[in-house]
Amino acid sequence: MPYDSGRKNVGMGMGPAHLVIHGRGLLGKAAVSQIEVEELPFEPGTTFRVLRALSEEVGSAVRRGCFPLVLAGGCISCVGTLAGLDAKPVAVVWMDAHGDFNTPETTLSGFLGGMALDATKGRCWKNLTSSVAGFHPVCENNVVLIGARDLDPEERELLEGSAISRIQTATLRERGAEKALAHALDGLQADQIYLHIDLDVLDRSEANVNRFSSAGGLTVAELLQTVRVIAAARSVVAAAITAYDPSYDKDGRALRAGIELIKELSSIVQTS
Repeated sequence: MPYDSGRKNVGMGMGPAHLVIHGRGLLGKAAVSQIEVEELPFEPGTTFRVLRALSEEVGSAVRRGCFPLVLAGGCISCVGTLAGLDAKPVAVVWMDAHGDFNTPETTLSGFLGGMALDATKGRCWKNLTSSVAGFHPVCENNVVLIGARDLDPEERELLEGSAISRIQTATLRERGAEKALAHALDGLQADQIYLHIDLDVLDRSEANVNRFSSAGGLTVAELLQTVRVIAAARSVVAAAITAYDPSYDKDGRALRAGIELIKELSSIVQTS
């Protein structure tokens, strides 16, 4: 899904193709489809056209018995992926440097991706999310947020008042992924998980993923171990790797991290 803020092959929208080109050998017999729609003169219009197309692709993959791994420029891809699964209930494990829990009323940037997690629970963009066939809002108590550290003030208040389980980087590091996640994963009211990984959950010293990369994040090893723990606890039925902008990845470490993640997810699929 090579779109960033409604624009194709711009910024983080360049990341999916970059990952496919360099990670194609890891995908074996995987079928690779690219989402492409006619662009409209305003971001939400194009974005939701993309999400409707993505929903159809994910649904097609599921019907063929395939595992949908979505490589996306923006985190709002979650709406299309969840819609394509068309299954209730599905839990969401969201790994990101950001909460993506803003609404149009709380956002300071107007960035649609910064409202993605909130959109999955059905609080904002209701008319547009309901236009994506198969989309069902996810209950807050079926959401786990890992590694979020860069939050807008009102967004922080919304998260603190929600039923979302939050796992901080420090907690995961001190206790180890299995112990740190045990309570949150045990409390999920769904057997199936959509795993959403924004690569900027990584610490900036590990990989400069995009313009939002920051300190205080996970190492690549911690990210991979966390994915293993999640997959061992519940059935991961779809996953996304998002927000990789190759123009910020001067030393190629973000690309290598993304490739390692694709390898790990492929291994999970093959052994499940």
